[in-house]
Amino acid sequence: MPIPKRRLGKTGVEVTILGLGGEGILRTYGYQREAYNLINRALDFGISYFDCAKAYANSESYYGLALRERRKDIFLASKSHDRSKDGALSHLKETLKNMRTESLDLWQIHDVRTLSEVNEIFSPRGAYEAFIEAKEKGLTRFIGITGHFDPNVIKFCIDKYDFDTVLIPVNPAEPIHKSFIDEIIPLALKKDLGIIGMKVYLRGIATKLPFIDTLEPFFRFALSHPVTNIIVGCDNIRQLEENVRFAENFTLMEEGEKQMLIKLVSPYAKQLMYYKAIG
Repeated sequence: MPIPKRRLGKTGVEVTILGLGGEGILRTYGYQREAYNLINRALDFGISYFDCAKAYANSESYYGLALRERRKDIFLASKSHDRSKDGALSHLKETLKNMRTESLDLWQIHDVRTLSEVNEIFSPRGAYEAFIEAKEKGLTRFIGITGHFDPNVIKFCIDKYDFDTVLIPVNPAEPIHKSFIDEIIPLALKKDLGIIGMKVYLRGIATKLPFIDTLEPFFRFALSHPVTNIIVGCDNIRQLEENVRFAENFTLMEEGEKQMLIKLVSPYAKQLMYYKAIG
């Protein structure tokens, strides 16, 4: 079965509900063969959304080695964590070189946590100017913002500035404390942003919960919210295949099922949210 697709907000682009994240084996050095095989297997499965970041070790270079002529078949996203215009543009130059591409589909301001960072990013000669310039020059089709620390910070940014997408955590620990689900998704929908979910499995910590024998409920929980897609980093092809199976067989989770999963997770939520914040 083909992996379903959804519209990435006002970009109008249809992307698969499962994207390959830049974590896992891609956030390493020295695993070229394994990364090459993982990326190409994801392509073979029909995954169309591929994520990485300047901060993710060798992930951009892995993509550069693996994609080659298949670059045209995908939606390619990366990120910069530099808060200055010059620094972000320098990152973009390296990113394009590493990924062996002339442009990105989506370039994102990475991991915005505090209002002091916001002041840096949106000040004169701040990073936001670099992102606008890159879009105007065709070096990226779209620009986005990402965050997993404080939803109020991200809410301020997307309310005030012009973005195409937002990348946020979506998991059943979220409703317990500082919920990106409750605070960001309604505003993002109102502004027709593409909403990308991350930390679906809470950096893998979900596998250690005593009531978990499969991660599929976490997968279904995330995609049963009005997000475009979710990105999942994989350590190996077995994990990739498992997530592809979840995507191919995806069905919406009823509200009662969501609330039950939230209730099961709630005793562990504080610990889980800690791992969400630091990663």
